[in-house]
Amino acid sequence: MKMTGLCTNLVLVAFISASVADVGDFTPCLQFFYKSWPPKGLAGTPICQRYNNMYQFATLYSRPRRSAWFSAYLYSVPTGKRPKASWKYEPQLAYPSADGNMVPFLPGPVDMNIVESQAVSLDYINSTFSRGHLNPSLHHQTYQCRSATFTLTNVVPQKRWSNDGPWEVLELTVNKTMATYCLGEAYIVTGIMPYQKEEHWMKNRVAVPEYLWSAYCCPNYNQSIPDRLKDAFPTFAAIGRNDPNSTEEIVPIDKTAKKEYRGYDVKQMSLDSLEMYLKDRFNTVISVFNEQCG
Repeated sequence: MKMTGLCTNLVLVAFISASVADVGDFTPCLQFFYKSWPPKGLAGTPICQRYNNMYQFATLYSRPRRSAWFSAYLYSVPTGKRPKASWKYEPQLAYPSADGNMVPFLPGPVDMNIVESQAVSLDYINSTFSRGHLNPSLHHQTYQCRSATFTLTNVVPQKRWSNDGPWEVLELTVNKTMATYCLGEAYIVTGIMPYQKEEHWMKNRVAVPEYLWSAYCCPNYNQSIPDRLKDAFPTFAAIGRNDPNSTEEIVPIDKTAKKEYRGYDVKQMSLDSLEMYLKDRFNTVISVFNEQCG
């Protein structure tokens, strides 16, 4: 099996000016999108996520929500243990002329320009939410690439019972499916759906999503896949609940699930179905992959 897309093969930017703009334009990191084509239909601030002078993945960020709309990345088979969380921020959201590399939070007070421009660690401390990765550490091979996912511009407020329950099961399922059957590049986009009528906020600062969604595109895959996975290639998608009190119109509740995970269900579906739900929620056409990964 051949799986490309490792972080060590990504674009090195060490010889580019330290003040290169990694916020506001996806051009430097189009390699994370199928056919260099970012999802269409959502408005926000593009971030080419850079760590140790390497572009690691791409995020469409919402400044007013202090939260991401989606993160896009190339899957690679993970190795080793999960890195210890060292949370980082995006300096160019606060200072456009700053170095484009993500920066670890240091002990002590945080610069107020950073606090105003994005979520900070204090937002999540003593809240009822966990830091929910959109681009998960689990879906990457190298230590550097896995470490790069620990930036608050790549996470959203996610209930722990979703993050550690059905949503984690989905990430593990995608991991196993991609590692076993995808033969070339595997492109993944994971994003959120806001509440339909009014925003929900964490500490009156960070917008809370009602649902998370994810979709993958694997154009080159093993043709001898089992019948149960025939509909899982070249694309597949899912939507997960982040609120047990949401209606069941999008994702039904499994009444037989363990009590702590009940109401945080994940529904797997076709890319067509996902885009239908996104259109309904955002009231505009959302296209995740170029020609639906055709």
